[in-house]
Amino acid sequence: MRPLLSAVLALGASAVLAVPVIDEASEPKLLRARNIVTEIQDEYDFVIVGGGLAGLVLGGRLSEDSNHTVLVLEAGSNGDEFRDRINTPADAYFESLWPTPLNWAYNTTPQVGMNNSQMNWPRGKTLGGSSAINGMYMNRPGEIEVDAWKNMLGDMDGADNWSWDSLFAAMKKSETFSPPTQEIAQEAAITYDTSSHGSKGPIHMSYPGYTFPIVGAWSNAMQSVGIPISHDTYGGENWGAYVSTSAINPTNWTRSYSRSGYLDPLPPRTNYDVLADAYVTRILFNSSSKAGNLSANAVEYSPDGGASKLTVKVKKEVILAGGSVGSPAILLYSGVGPKDVLDAAGVDVVSELPGVGHHLQDHLSATVQWSTDQATAGSLYADNGSESTNAAFLSYVNSAVAYINATNIFGAGAEDLKNTILSQLDSAAAAAGTDETVVAGYKAIYETTVNKIFSSPIGQIELLIGNNLNGTINIGASLQHPFSHGQVSINSSNPMDYPVINPNYLTHPADIQILREGIKTARRLGEAPPLADSMTKEVWPGSDVESDDEWDDWLREVSFTEYHPSSTCAMMPLEQGGVVDANLRVYGLANVRVADASVPPIAFSAHLMSSTYGIAEQASTLIRNYYNIDLISKSHNSTNSTKPSKTGSDKSAASSSSTTSTAASASTTNGSDGGFSVQPWTFISTILAFVALEYFL
Repeated sequence: MRPLLSAVLALGASAVLAVPVIDEASEPKLLRARNIVTEIQDEYDFVIVGGGLAGLVLGGRLSEDSNHTVLVLEAGSNGDEFRDRINTPADAYFESLWPTPLNWAYNTTPQVGMNNSQMNWPRGKTLGGSSAINGMYMNRPGEIEVDAWKNMLGDMDGADNWSWDSLFAAMKKSETFSPPTQEIAQEAAITYDTSSHGSKGPIHMSYPGYTFPIVGAWSNAMQSVGIPISHDTYGGENWGAYVSTSAINPTNWTRSYSRSGYLDPLPPRTNYDVLADAYVTRILFNSSSKAGNLSANAVEYSPDGGASKLTVKVKKEVILAGGSVGSPAILLYSGVGPKDVLDAAGVDVVSELPGVGHHLQDHLSATVQWSTDQATAGSLYADNGSESTNAAFLSYVNSAVAYINATNIFGAGAEDLKNTILSQLDSAAAAAGTDETVVAGYKAIYETTVNKIFSSPIGQIELLIGNNLNGTINIGASLQHPFSHGQVSINSSNPMDYPVINPNYLTHPADIQILREGIKTARRLGEAPPLADSMTKEVWPGSDVESDDEWDDWLREVSFTEYHPSSTCAMMPLEQGGVVDANLRVYGLANVRVADASVPPIAFSAHLMSSTYGIAEQASTLIRNYYNIDLISKSHNSTNSTKPSKTGSDKSAASSSSTTSTAASASTTNGSDGGFSVQPWTFISTILAFVALEYFL
């Protein structure tokens, strides 16, 4: 008997076959292609729109249940031709993938608050989505802001799914944490608490294998300007200065992203297909279903990004995971959204839902820049020396960060500013839209942001260090909770046309004031010891920008997105312009959900990758619980003589089960460590697949 076959058969006595972590550096290409197909079936139970960060989490988790068939449709390519660049963390900064086809390359409308300038909005267009091309930061929102979201839901069925405790557990489920080496920890002044992290999830959360003394100087400089040091921001108190983890696999110093974590390691699954180069154009609905409870029966897509269209039937649900731009755009092109937008675009209104695309929030950023006489990652990379081929060096990403609250920024003046912002509510709401429910939603977000977040320790500004190929050092400041909200809309009936993105940057007077004081703090930080010892001269903006008016003019000219759009399919009550309920169901649609960064109604003081993994994990648990309740009942009834009655309300209650529920265990073994597993009833097919691979590779 061949060795591999005998080894696999030896595992047959076990009920569960654990899936190993694959070393991408030595992995045969064919192994990576499992579940990625070029032809699909006519129908599936679940069709997931978007194979990005959230979509591959959903696909991987839902397909663990062999009683369900799952399809993921991704508009972009599989990314294999750029795999080396995706895998190399340093390339995210020095050999960006933005100029490649892996980027949607969106643009905003001219921004009134920024001298009518337009802004590039890169988003990932490949398997893995933005997690394949982003900066890999893995930090988390705070307990205060997550619970503020949950409290906005009131007594809505399923609200407890979005408490801090629930999202915290879901985020931990997604990750495997690895501490830094002792040398890295000492030089970069890294502290951590392993109890705040997951240990066996699909995504690696770790630190680079290389660092610089300037990273270690970060914390001391923070103390010089009165900003506290945090020893653990991952357990709910996410403010202060620290060195962030990154999505890096420390076994080979490669990027860890949703494809490498949730797709590539999977065994062949006969119930799971992933189709790339499938540009979804719209959802189709059953014409006989009732208004207010429309049932999706198919998804239309273009296999070549052109005029040709194909459809795939849906038996259970459509799940949108296209992100804060893609998900609202697909709803709009499907005829679901504000009537005025659809009418103007020439799209028939299928289900009027005013909030679709509204409440867009993004982190706006600016940087101060210094020259230095110290070596940086950028200068070493540009010199093309021996470090440029060292995997540990190429894993370095800028990871020193701080989240500073209103008191850090304004001192005793924070309370006065809070009162001023509250006094501006009515005028700001008048600019939020004409629909009364959307205006009510804006007011709810606004009041929550002011009363629950602005007055708390939660960060209003993120400070972040960076460097460039020319050797200069940046310290950036980014607005975390904007009061200026925008909209994603459409102006065409052609789904191949890009949506219209209007973030409305800096249209609320508080935003420019907070960002200005944040960037002034960044300057003070660069002038504080011991960071100042490495800075030779401020080269941008320089001494020409000193007064508040000069700062404001400069910020309106040079600020840019930090690439964190959210909230365009906001989870709120329908009467507040909500798009989805607490079970992620789109209002008015019987079987369409949204599960991505477009769902939280408030912006988070964090990069959004970790929270989006958590949202997708939580969504997967919620959906699996809902559809597996029948199996649980059968299992229960086989050992109990009394059969309880089954009602619609029972099933609704099941859909709101929290992450602590064990409902999914009826059809899958999914340990608390969050790792993938293969069920006994799929074990024979797994054996045959391994045998075939050994004989044909």
